[in-house]
Amino acid sequence: MPADEEARICELRRRTGWSPRTTAVEVSRPHSTVHQVLRRGGCSRPDPSERPAVIRYEWPCPGQLLHQDTKKFGKFDEPGHRVTGDRTQRSRRVGWEYVHSIVDDHSRLAYSEIHDDEKAATVTAFTQRALDWFLGHGIVAERLMTDNAFTYIHNKSFKQLLHARAIDHLRTRPYTPRTNAKVERYQQTLQREWAYALQYASSQARRASLPHWVRHYNEQRTHSAIGNRPPSTAFARSPGTTPSACARSCIACGSSRGLPSGRPSRRASRTKRRDAGRSLCRRRR
Repeated sequence: MPADEEARICELRRRTGWSPRTTAVEVSRPHSTVHQVLRRGGCSRPDPSERPAVIRYEWPCPGQLLHQDTKKFGKFDEPGHRVTGDRTQRSRRVGWEYVHSIVDDHSRLAYSEIHDDEKAATVTAFTQRALDWFLGHGIVAERLMTDNAFTYIHNKSFKQLLHARAIDHLRTRPYTPRTNAKVERYQQTLQREWAYALQYASSQARRASLPHWVRHYNEQRTHSAIGNRPPSTAFARSPGTTPSACARSCIACGSSRGLPSGRPSRRASRTKRRDAGRSLCRRRR
């Protein structure tokens, strides 16, 4: 092929962004020939888009920020193609189930439950049990981050629960799941190491194994972001795990660690209700 025609093909590709097949139709050349020309010209693949800078943050004390999200999984009555590789056998019209999860920003300690829906009542009841579970581990929640799902932003009982416990509700920017990245990453691990790791006989067997996997995640599985330690070990060695130590740390470092702080007008009422929660935590210990 003449050099001027190769240059014209590459220029057309850069200017229009057409695929090699569309470009081949335009220049009346075989697709394989156009692909070879584009590869020699270094334009067979589109330029990677500009990505925003990665901003990493970690709150200094457990409970200063919790991340919450939901992951949907399909139900099945026999193993599917994901683990068997056989697409001829499928469980049709079985339904869906939802894994609700909350992860602590500092220690990566996680709590998950699986339910048949993600309705407002289910979300509120799960959140209450999760907050009690974290409180039993000495973690008093101060902020809770969710995405903009309907069951989070239009759920009155959810708002009342967070207000009663003096917890600020933070929401991610629309279409920006990386803001809530810690629970998003946890759900990737959940999917890879729990949902699709074994060949379960049915979704009921998979559901029954979730509490055991969550306990393994918290107590045995190492996490590279916290020094290759399990979340429970990292939490036990954190300087702010006790309510009094965490309170001293909050006073020393303030509330700005890359995320917006709570409303100043509500600080007094939040402090009063939070102290009540810490007193409850001491009594439980």
